[in-house]
Amino acid sequence: MPRSETPSVEEFPVAREAEGPYGITAGPDGALWLTLVHAGRIARLALDGSLTTYPLDSPDCRPTVIAPGPDGALWFTRSGDHSIGRITPDGETTAFRTPTPGSGPYGITAGPDDALWFTQMHTDRIGRITVEGEVTEFPLPTEGGFPSAVAAGPDRALWFTLNQANAIGRITTDGDVTLHPLPTPGAAPVGIACDGEAVWFVEIGAGQIGRIAASGAVEEFPLPDRTARPHAITAASAGECWFTEWGAGRIGRVTAAGGITEYGLPSPASEPHGIAVGPDGALWAALEAGGVARLAR
Repeated sequence: MPRSETPSVEEFPVAREAEGPYGITAGPDGALWLTLVHAGRIARLALDGSLTTYPLDSPDCRPTVIAPGPDGALWFTRSGDHSIGRITPDGETTAFRTPTPGSGPYGITAGPDDALWFTQMHTDRIGRITVEGEVTEFPLPTEGGFPSAVAAGPDRALWFTLNQANAIGRITTDGDVTLHPLPTPGAAPVGIACDGEAVWFVEIGAGQIGRIAASGAVEEFPLPDRTARPHAITAASAGECWFTEWGAGRIGRVTAAGGITEYGLPSPASEPHGIAVGPDGALWAALEAGGVARLAR
């Protein structure tokens, strides 16, 4: 389908460009929460536009992906100092170091077992952390696979992307791992999400959106612009996901039938990264150039 422009897409500044808004999620308090990856800060953006930022204990900790936890707090990866962070809605922060040095945590999500699950980019492991801070690590049957994003699937397992192994992984809460190779060479999957029926992911290297069933069957949907560098993806409803095009300054929508629509951002060089459905039902994207974008569905 052709790309389209829409006046319903708005951008709002939330940080200096050098601070790098990266991850975004809806919090339990009706606000958006963002990571400022280059500033070592977490930001809270209310729907009325008011902004509060919270400095972390290390300006170089690189807060990356953020997700709501089962305990009413927000949990996030700190890829710079190999830790998992926690922040309460009133701004109280805690950090938990991962057992394996140099692990490079990146993706994080709440699992079906009341714990948080995260990827370790540099050590080929998937981690699990309880809300008390106890960490367990599960090695993957790959070397240099670069596990990236992770999402809870429709089957009470966790599904994750292996960016350099060109595969989608599945891990049960007991630690059993299955890998599903992708049909397209060099697809380099990154973002991943579940719509309640299947798992969706983006292929940053191939310019495609992928869908994988619980059986492991994969479908791929090419973007109109294969150089768009899709980065993150979120599910709005069954059969409807939205994604960011980091290399093209757009937000896209994909349906279960494979229909793709793209919306240009006001600032084409805004570098959209994380994306989430907000408390208001709109799509919100973190823009590494210093802002957030809101797209009303």
